Amino acid sequence: MANTTEFILLGLSENLQVQVIVFQIFLFFYMSTVFGNVLLIVAVRTDRRLHHSMYFFLSNLSFLDICYTSIIVPKMLMNIAMSSRNISFAGCLLQVYFYLLMGECVLLAFMAYDRYVAICNPLHYSLIMNPGSCVRMICVSWITGFTISSIDIYFMCQLRFCGHTTIDHFFCEAPSLLQLSCSDISANNIVTFVGSSILLVIPVCLILYSYLKIFLVLVKIGSRRYKAFSTCVSHLIVVIIFYGTATFMYMKPRHSSTEVTDKMVSVFYTVVTPMLNPLIYSLRNKDVRRALGRSRCHRTGITF
Repeated sequence: MANTTEFILLGLSENLQVQVIVFQIFLFFYMSTVFGNVLLIVAVRTDRRLHHSMYFFLSNLSFLDICYTSIIVPKMLMNIAMSSRNISFAGCLLQVYFYLLMGECVLLAFMAYDRYVAICNPLHYSLIMNPGSCVRMICVSWITGFTISSIDIYFMCQLRFCGHTTIDHFFCEAPSLLQLSCSDISANNIVTFVGSSILLVIPVCLILYSYLKIFLVLVKIGSRRYKAFSTCVSHLIVVIIFYGTATFMYMKPRHSSTEVTDKMVSVFYTVVTPMLNPLIYSLRNKDVRRALGRSRCHRTGITF
């Protein structure tokens, strides 16, 4: 177990004026993330037209996005508001644990598979993507995240930090924490690499395979299913933003980038992407837009 009970998070800046601006921006991001994703979940749950596997996965993605930001942003805002940068060792491990627990990478792969079945095998879509299969896929994503995060945290608990307590980041991320340890972290590096491969590389390969098959089918059939392919565009945008930044952080060699670069990249996949997801999906999906419109009309007492 580590001999350090507290860490100091330096945040995005040590300048007081910059911290005030950061507080306002991140508070807006957090409120927008929670509001947008809750609205999307409510629309999917209450509108029977959206009771399909694609929207089931989408509502689960929204739930994960709320959890992601709630693990990180409130603690960051509280530290700025209270002029405190401290976080306990247990709190630091909890951030690492719950961040890996969510299994969003695996969920994005299942969402790509859903689009693959819808376009490449439409006659068997309802049979393959039945409610039971969808629930099992969600369980697999959570179990995968739980297993990898538990193993990662076990090895984290074996580290010693020898007085090094300053983390040049705005939350406790595994690579930043490992840099402070005075223990041999070779086992941790192996666990992190294997875990990153399972959570990043394998899902990316499945996503690429799914969209390659979709593209080949669309080339053969012409324009008849381009409307169906349009539902894939939103998912591709989310995948590119999330995986591009997450892969940079977890698969790059150590010391290959500066702390400032790492923090800016982390902002994208921990704060910006969860906020943009409901906008990306709702703006490009007529069914979601209509459901949101109907929910607003019901709240204002307008009926059709």
